[in-house]
Amino acid sequence: MRPILTAAGTLALAATMAIGLAAPASAAHGQLVLSGQVIENPSGCHAGQTRPLTVQNNTDEYVLVHAGPACDGEVLEVIAPGDTASGYAAEFGQSVHLN
Repeated sequence: MRPILTAAGTLALAATMAIGLAAPASAAHGQLVLSGQVIENPSGCHAGQTRPLTVQNNTDEYVLVHAGPACDGEVLEVIAPGDTASGYAAEFGQSVHLN
């Protein structure tokens, strides 16, 4: 009887977590300044058009700087709201992603 209760509890926990984590996609609020281009309420992937890549995160979300041009490759830096990219991410970054 105990294994059945444990399995039921595990399934209930998994279902609760899946529902709680499955939030609808929405844009960040604010501006992302990517190599001088201002993007209002950005979401998804944005490729940098110039090098070095400059990123100023004026949104309420974290920005991931990727080594690849299509938000692929290594994540070089995570930029918190209100921060800018460091020299390493600016030099080697090619795209950014916001959830």
